[in-house]
Amino acid sequence: MEVASENASNLNSEAHADATALFAGAGEVRAIARDFDWSATPLGSSSSWSPALRTMARSIFDSPFPICLWSGPQYALIYNDPYRRILGAKHPSALGQPGSSVWAEIWEELQPQFDSVRAGDDPIHFEDAPFVMARLEGGGSETAWFNYSLSALRDEDGSVAAVLNITPETTGRVLLEQRLQEEQTALEMSEERLRLAVNNADIGFWDVDVIEGRLTWPPRTKAMFGISADVPVTMENFYQGLHSDDREGTIAAYLAAADPLQRAVYDVEYRTIGKEDGVERWVAAKGRGVFDSAGRCVRVTGTALEITARKTAEIRRNALIELTQAIRDLQDTTEIAFSAAEVLGRTLGASRVGYSEIDPIYETLHTDRDWTAPGVETLAGVLPLRSYGSFIDSLKQGEFIVINDVREDPRTTGPAAVALEGKSTRSFVNAPVLEQGKLVAVFFVNQGEIKKWNSGDLGLIKEFAERTSIAVARARGEHALRDSETRLRELNETLETQVEARSAERDRLWNLSQDMLARADYSGMMSAVSPAWTQVLGWTERELLTRGYATFMHPDDEPPTLEAISRMAHTGRPTRFENRISTKQGGWKHIEWTVAPELDGVNFIAVGRDLSHVKAREAELEQAQEALRQSQKMEAVGQLTGGLAHDFNNILAGIGGSLELISKRLSQGRLSDVDRYVVAAQGATKRAANLTNRLLAFSRRQTLVPKPSKLDDLVLDMLDLISRSVGPQIRVETTNSSGIWNTFADVGQVENALLNLCINARDAMPNGGTVTITTENTEIDEVNARALSLEPGQYVRLCVKDDGVGMPKAIMERATEPFFTTKPTGQGTGLGLSMVYGFAAQSGGAVNIRSEVGKGTTVTIHLPRYTGKMPGKTEDDSEIPVEAITTKKTILLVDDEALVRMVLAEELEELGYTIVEAGDALQALKLVNDVGKIDLLLTDVGLPNGMNGRQLADAVVQAKPGLPVIFITGYAEKTVLNDGDLGAGMLVMTKPFATEKLALLVREVLNPG
Repeated sequence: MEVASENASNLNSEAHADATALFAGAGEVRAIARDFDWSATPLGSSSSWSPALRTMARSIFDSPFPICLWSGPQYALIYNDPYRRILGAKHPSALGQPGSSVWAEIWEELQPQFDSVRAGDDPIHFEDAPFVMARLEGGGSETAWFNYSLSALRDEDGSVAAVLNITPETTGRVLLEQRLQEEQTALEMSEERLRLAVNNADIGFWDVDVIEGRLTWPPRTKAMFGISADVPVTMENFYQGLHSDDREGTIAAYLAAADPLQRAVYDVEYRTIGKEDGVERWVAAKGRGVFDSAGRCVRVTGTALEITARKTAEIRRNALIELTQAIRDLQDTTEIAFSAAEVLGRTLGASRVGYSEIDPIYETLHTDRDWTAPGVETLAGVLPLRSYGSFIDSLKQGEFIVINDVREDPRTTGPAAVALEGKSTRSFVNAPVLEQGKLVAVFFVNQGEIKKWNSGDLGLIKEFAERTSIAVARARGEHALRDSETRLRELNETLETQVEARSAERDRLWNLSQDMLARADYSGMMSAVSPAWTQVLGWTERELLTRGYATFMHPDDEPPTLEAISRMAHTGRPTRFENRISTKQGGWKHIEWTVAPELDGVNFIAVGRDLSHVKAREAELEQAQEALRQSQKMEAVGQLTGGLAHDFNNILAGIGGSLELISKRLSQGRLSDVDRYVVAAQGATKRAANLTNRLLAFSRRQTLVPKPSKLDDLVLDMLDLISRSVGPQIRVETTNSSGIWNTFADVGQVENALLNLCINARDAMPNGGTVTITTENTEIDEVNARALSLEPGQYVRLCVKDDGVGMPKAIMERATEPFFTTKPTGQGTGLGLSMVYGFAAQSGGAVNIRSEVGKGTTVTIHLPRYTGKMPGKTEDDSEIPVEAITTKKTILLVDDEALVRMVLAEELEELGYTIVEAGDALQALKLVNDVGKIDLLLTDVGLPNGMNGRQLADAVVQAKPGLPVIFITGYAEKTVLNDGDLGAGMLVMTKPFATEKLALLVREVLNPG
């Protein structure tokens, strides 16, 4: 007994394994079928089924149409997911059951048809066949309609393995057509009643006095033309209100009614476009001419009736009938979509209509063929939808998009509207097509002019979209089924030959290819690899096939690689990417992959190319480029230091010579000449300071004192100085735009930059000319911002333009280099433009130079817009004399340069301050503890021995809260001064400076008021 039980268990296990393999894949019915006990059904265990039945049972699940197999004498049922909706409450208990049990209520009608097909008769096909089916919850019945076909599925020996049943349900369409027919009958009855009413009541009256040229309309008639009751009407109103397609015929009918020779009955139907509301309406008008005894027409009068509802229904019905006839026999999805678009486009008088697929990830529209009116461009190809507005977001949510005017709708205004109108689209409607909640296609209708879409138009578009999507899905399903049947038949006929030939061909390619070939599935495993894998990476075939392919990837490359494979599975399109794959020796190799999905939807093919040699060449090239960059950098440094040494040697020669002469004259007692040498030495010192300031500006390390300012006011204030600096031969003009924005910059540096640029412009015009200074506002977008190395946003531009000799490209590219100058030796430091460049960059702006030989040069400084509050004016205190103080104050002076300490200490002591000196921060901290009261910390920023001036100030202020601090620094150490955020009670002064200015600042801090 135990042996029998074990054998039964093994058999059950084998049967379950076979069903699991046979029904592998996604879907509810497949999941049920894998765990289903088929041995308890008339079909028996799945392993005993015939090859044809097994192949077709595996194939039907890939179709979007309801398909089932009725197998064996009892017609046991196998069905796919779409068919379960037909079963209703009978699912899932119907799986594997006889037809007499599944459809007991209609089996008497179905069995003879099944028996006929099983006996070998011709296939059977029905359209819109009705059945009363008990498929509702609780056992209730309903009538349903189907297009269904029955055909024999044969085994290799010719016997019938099953009856193949393809049965799309048409209940929705049949009920809709019935409803439309009922609506049409009701409309026709309603129209007849209205016609009777017209004969007995003033529903819509119109009267034309031909002699006087007057037109009389009551309010009801005016409403048909979208005109208010109090607005007068004329024949011109009437003509203008007619639809352009109906105007000629309507006027001709009126003239025929007024013609004494024809005296025709005026009986027309035409469309009107509301003058005030823009709404399209249909009007049926009848009338006759009234003639006098001389035969002259004196008036034309009659009635008018609005028939918009009837015409809309009529147009809709005719369009749907035409659509059904147009696509009934079509099998190609492109032709189905085009035929539907053509019918709807002609019906609505649209500019363009199409049914196109959408890639929701890349947000692109894929159009094979669309219908267009004469002269309108096709959209065939691929279009990026984001370029035409943001309505793609609404489409993804399944929203029906209606836009009457692309210039007014917030989803399409601005550049998108311009792009749409460039495609002959002023208004449009988009009907989304969703599958499993995801956007896959759109049925679009474009109009070249503004259009107020009415409910009839929108209802017709929705109906066309739904029917077209169903027809396209049907064609795809039938095509897939035919392909499956063809492949099955060809496989049965030439299976052995194909297998041998393809195996031999595959093996040759597989074994000889230098590229890494593989077959893998989306679950993460490879099922086959070529020998090149072992040659390139060192892994054995067994190692490669028993580990998930993601385990061989570099951790940084795994997420983007798997994302690319997932995207390919969704789109069904091949893709390419690059990643790093581990070698058995522990290294990594760069591999370029081309992957393409297989038709089964489960596997894909991958081809990998080793990029090791390519990467090695790229590395060698990068090393060579880096060596070149380093060489260029060292050349620039050499040029910089050489120019700096040259200029400083000149300055030091002047200072040293002046000091020697001062010493000599003092020894000689000739004091009258000393002042002249002192002035000369001070002048050389200022030139040295100016030189270092320019260097700091170029290096973006100068200490700026920015404040809100207006560039146009600054230019006006400097015009006199600029005119005197450039000389009488140069004419200075200004062009200022109105409403110039404020900017936040160091005013002194802006003035210095402007003066430098004007002097450069003067030197470029040796024979005279014009310098034009312009200030203007500008908005810089992302593209121009990248070119200028700026952040996109709002800027104020200061432009200096000359009409001088200009610069060739080679000189213009080097114009901002330090110490580069085209002037003769001794006539310039070569730091003017480099200073302007550095100051602008440090201020958050940029400099742009445009020049053409013989036509002049324009230098533009961009400075960021300042939107804060402008400060009030303050008096200039530079000339206020420094007086001795009356109250003793103690200052802690910290500087590692003894000479600087000596000069500053003597200057401040003369003013009455008590000075305590320290050479570094550690000594200063000790003095803070030893000395009693300290009123001010005056410290250099760059201090030795591991603690800078900012750190010292923070420590001292923590010990003595509220203590004021003045920093003195030679350049802007951003990390020390926190990018200008000094903190409360802290000020900064830049070296070199006049001691009088420092004394003035100290007095303001310690003795305010």
